[in-house]
Amino acid sequence: MKTFQLSAEPRTALGKKAAKALRAEGKIPVVLNGGEIIELPYSGTLRDGEKIVEIGNGKGLITTDLTVTNDAVRNLVYTPDIFAIELDVHGEKRMAILKDIQFHPVKDSILHMDLLEVFDKKPVVIDVPVKLEGHAEGVKAGGKLSLSMKKLRVKALYTEVPERLVINVDHLGLGKTLQVGDLHFEGLELMNAKNAVVCAVQLTRAARGAAAAAANA
Repeated sequence: MKTFQLSAEPRTALGKKAAKALRAEGKIPVVLNGGEIIELPYSGTLRDGEKIVEIGNGKGLITTDLTVTNDAVRNLVYTPDIFAIELDVHGEKRMAILKDIQFHPVKDSILHMDLLEVFDKKPVVIDVPVKLEGHAEGVKAGGKLSLSMKKLRVKALYTEVPERLVINVDHLGLGKTLQVGDLHFEGLELMNAKNAVVCAVQLTRAARGAAAAAANA
């Protein structure tokens, strides 16, 4: 997975009014989740932008409110690629991945972003684009190859996540499907349902006619 450099500023003014003012300045409110789990009550010191979210059983999670500029995230958001994000917050480096984006329903501008902090030894769950390679046997026989799942959800260390999941379809026959359970990638756990269809070679009208002609010959 490629790395994306992103500078961010701690955000201390929260709420709808503050978020609206930020957007008017060309900035986006961001929440960095996945931080340290702590015992409550917490006796430590929180840094600018940090807050504690209670998660039950006397524990809390430290999250960080940030701001980034629209220009800074343009090449992160408007692309099919996935990235490990190297956040720079006042000179401190923190690694994260993009988890969710909220867009304006009319303008399509970015309203809010959620990032997840990642660590070298803690697996993450992330959607990875699928790329088909090869020439399916069923296509040679007149069928049409279709991709049903453009992304697959994987669980792995972020350092092991590839930019794309490459699937060879050379042996996929006419009328056959390739399901999640048929796939295996070293170091990755696929989280989608095993019977979910990733791709298929569909029968076309021409292929049906050819098959019928061959049967009647």
